[in-house]
Amino acid sequence: MCASTHWLASATAQSVLERGGNAFDAATAGAFVLHVAEPHLNGPGGDLVAVLATAADTSPFVLAGQGHAPRGATIEHFLGEGLDHVPGAGALAAAVPGAVDSWLWLLAELGTWELSDVLAYAIGYAERGVPVAPQLARVLATVEGLFREHWPTSYALWMPEGRVPQPYTTLVNATYARTLHRLAAAGTGATRTARIHSARDTWRTGFVAAAVAEFAAVPHRHSSGGDHAGVITAADFADFAPVLEPAVTAQFRRTTVAKAGLWSQGPVLLQALTLLDHFDDEQINPSTALGIHTITEAVKLAMADREAYYGHLAPEDAESVVRRLLSPRYSKERAHLIGEVASTEFRPGDIGIAPYTPPLLPRRPAHQAAGVGEPTVQQTGETRGDTCHIDVVDRWGNIISATPSGGWLQSSPAVPELGFSLGTRLQMAWLDPAAPSRLAPGKRPRTTLSPTLLLRDGTPVAALGTPGGDQQDQWQLQYLVRTLALGLAPQEAIDAPAFHTTAVVSSFWPRTWAPGGLVVEDRVGDAVIAELAERGHEVTVSGPWSQGRLSVVTRDPGTGVLQAAANPRGAQGYAVGR
Repeated sequence: MCASTHWLASATAQSVLERGGNAFDAATAGAFVLHVAEPHLNGPGGDLVAVLATAADTSPFVLAGQGHAPRGATIEHFLGEGLDHVPGAGALAAAVPGAVDSWLWLLAELGTWELSDVLAYAIGYAERGVPVAPQLARVLATVEGLFREHWPTSYALWMPEGRVPQPYTTLVNATYARTLHRLAAAGTGATRTARIHSARDTWRTGFVAAAVAEFAAVPHRHSSGGDHAGVITAADFADFAPVLEPAVTAQFRRTTVAKAGLWSQGPVLLQALTLLDHFDDEQINPSTALGIHTITEAVKLAMADREAYYGHLAPEDAESVVRRLLSPRYSKERAHLIGEVASTEFRPGDIGIAPYTPPLLPRRPAHQAAGVGEPTVQQTGETRGDTCHIDVVDRWGNIISATPSGGWLQSSPAVPELGFSLGTRLQMAWLDPAAPSRLAPGKRPRTTLSPTLLLRDGTPVAALGTPGGDQQDQWQLQYLVRTLALGLAPQEAIDAPAFHTTAVVSSFWPRTWAPGGLVVEDRVGDAVIAELAERGHEVTVSGPWSQGRLSVVTRDPGTGVLQAAANPRGAQGYAVGR
């Protein structure tokens, strides 16, 4: 079974499974197709976080494909450029690309297919073209002026006929196809694994790194309104290596939830679940005003801790912080803070460490810079940038939930020799030495990418995730409450009305927040909306099918039965299997 945010990626992954590949072969092939099918949502210059388990070892592990800050990405350099925040668009905000190298590592170490066979799907779509989804056309329309005036390489790549491609026309990327051909041809060696690692070396030390470094060094327009050169070099590429590390886990309703560590926002979901475990099912039902209120207030508390304590810490420090944040005593103390009315305060907890308080800048809905991809959902519910997701489980029990993102076409100018852009993940780092998620060379920026794995009695039973920036764990939280506490089927839980709070310090430039803000799909009903307003929430009503792009695959360890579900919003996600 597989499910993803685009039908072509799901079809690709299923094709690999049908031809005997395992879940890791399938996920890798599907991920490269996502580069081509959803270039406005992810790209080869971006990053990746995955949670996985193998049939041989059911322990949950995290594939950390989040690139680190380049050697020249210092707070002093950014301040010297006249910046008080890392820009949201432009190569100065680029972390070292981690997605491609991480997918290739996964294929080499846990897959079974040859690289050329895995890449053939993406190469075919890049050469022959993919249909322009309406959202892709809308994104291109918003950045047409930026591309034409300031990013000519992007204009040439994405608007080859001198105009924005129309919905349902065909878009090709022959340049990226050539890049993949070169990468596949670079795979030499006596074994399959050796050949893939040889291609990895070419990505990290060969033509890709050289082209990126040369192009990024040329000043170009950033979302800050000024022109800056990037600081990424070829040596920075060589510094990166994906890491497979144990997942962080917590229990909710007798199910183990596995997430990435404090360098992601993953523990936010775990914290919120441990808080909600102190309430009965009726109090946390996401279809009621009381349930929406309780869940929202739990998220606010967890997100405040995210700003106060999360970051790429030393392993021993991260372990200590996570242990304190997830302790039963702490979660009970935090649960008692949830009252009858909405809080508009920034309330990190006391874990014996001085909490960091970020600048609490009011959100200005009209503030928009061309090229800024995230945050994914505005207060109106309108989507403008985003992320991708793919889940796969195979007949043997290998399972993976992966969230690739960054490097979308509107993040920075396209590198003309390669056919893709760099990402802007450094915008999640603060230019403040006191912040746990401060900018520093070699440190991962605290990413919002947050896939999830579920286990029962030590055996994986589900892989799930969603795009959505700061909303990723909020939407997954609602899914988990509906399935684990209320007993809904996966598709029912995905289809149910969604909501999210904006009382979160945004992870994306210009790092604002909107205390008290709550966005709900209008399908929750007028009575629920009215009660939420009475409780003090500043409610914005979005369209009926406007929030979340969840997908999931499941496996019953007793029967071996597989299931999958995908989000109907946008008519783009797809679940498939047999």
